[in-house]
Amino acid sequence: MKKPPRLYFSLRSPFSWMAVRQLEERLPDAHEFIEYIPFWEPDARSQAALEQAGGEFHYSLMSKAKHLYILQDTKRLAERFGYQMKWPIDIDPWWELPHLAWIKAKQLGIQREYYQAVIAARWERGEDICEPEVLRSTLANAGLPVEPLVTAVDDEEIRAEGVAALLNIYHDDVFGVPYFKIGRHRFWGRDRLEDFMAVLVPELEKAMERKGVNA
Repeated sequence: MKKPPRLYFSLRSPFSWMAVRQLEERLPDAHEFIEYIPFWEPDARSQAALEQAGGEFHYSLMSKAKHLYILQDTKRLAERFGYQMKWPIDIDPWWELPHLAWIKAKQLGIQREYYQAVIAARWERGEDICEPEVLRSTLANAGLPVEPLVTAVDDEEIRAEGVAALLNIYHDDVFGVPYFKIGRHRFWGRDRLEDFMAVLVPELEKAMERKGVNA
């Protein structure tokens, strides 16, 4: 593979949460050969920077009818998979806060620990991870550095990396999550995980053979 496979994920999406969980249950070292890229609705500052860089955001807000369907559908899926789930209530969410914190966590080499802590807060406990105090408490309880992550949203370097992620979203035509990309192949949705893996696994086996490692 000339470029590593990409996984676009969102802390907001229950389908992303389930897909990442199922992927990593099957491939615990997925993060070593898949590029994870966060997906979120940009605030005014990020939107302006994205447009200045020549990009735009493909995603559009869902209707009330679609939202109600997703509530019902995710409940069914959580019960089917045996996942503990509590639907969070988002009131004027600021998605830059948790997603730019993930970018900072990646810079610090603790993105997996950060992801697990924040996902548990949002989807298992139904907490509002867009509230700074909730995020602080979540990080403190997980033993993660609090201030560097919570204040990442004010870090110009992290903001720039966030815009770079948004540009990847734009150039890869990502309109929702989870979204998988490997070579020319693109797959959207939790139910496309199997299709993604059907392409991914043979490519990994070929790469191992080229390195002289028995698959």
